[in-house]
Amino acid sequence: MRGRFGKGKLEITPQLAFYGVKLVFRVAVVISVWALYLTHRELIKVYMEQPFYKGITIIHVIWFAFMGIMTLHLLSDTHIVDRLTMAIRKSREDVYVPVKDYDRLELLEYVQDMNLRSWKVMLVWLGLNAVIGLLCVFDIFHTEELLMCTVTFYLCDYICILFFCPFQTFIMHDKCCVNCRIYDWGHFMMFTPMLFIKNFYSWSLFFMSCIVLLHWELIYAAHPERFWEGSNKVLKCVNCKDKTCQIKNLVSGKGLKAGVTDRP
Repeated sequence: MRGRFGKGKLEITPQLAFYGVKLVFRVAVVISVWALYLTHRELIKVYMEQPFYKGITIIHVIWFAFMGIMTLHLLSDTHIVDRLTMAIRKSREDVYVPVKDYDRLELLEYVQDMNLRSWKVMLVWLGLNAVIGLLCVFDIFHTEELLMCTVTFYLCDYICILFFCPFQTFIMHDKCCVNCRIYDWGHFMMFTPMLFIKNFYSWSLFFMSCIVLLHWELIYAAHPERFWEGSNKVLKCVNCKDKTCQIKNLVSGKGLKAGVTDRP
């Protein structure tokens, strides 16, 4: 079996380039917010708690942006999101290309295994955030620190996609984001610390992220065949157009030829 990327050179696909631009943007946002935290920490609390009628702050703009992004994720079965990665579009019926005579028993075993692994991820994540909650109880973390946790998770989301994902490596063991069982858990993970801030903006972001997660899980439960490469041709390496795994393969030492041209 030959390497998926031909001559072994990094192939800059539109999706990989788009992710690169978004990563640069997120790095800039994180640096800016951390700079504000380190120099004018008190402003963060003011911005977080200021209602609309007193003026629109950067927090309100960010809130609108994230609510809009999560709404798009809820519309993943429409053509509005045609340019998003296959990692999320695989849930759509019109994208699904069935593998002929796939083994339904093998699909069931895959679903059971992935469900067990995803529960492990959930327990790990809730455990981490329970520690954050305890820091709030003991008055160590406040609104400012909780926002910084979310900001950090905001950047880590793309680090996991492009460079290294501990959940993929140590728990899920799937081969890439396109095949990831929990891909659309990102916003839930990002906004979990917001649950500890008693504020309309923070709670609305958290509960909206829960709706996105539930939407993803309901589709997975109803149509698991769309999420497994053994039953969906578009998830096979040979048919992948995103190729966002290239940098991650280099970081892990697998090289650009880690993917193989399996049969469609």
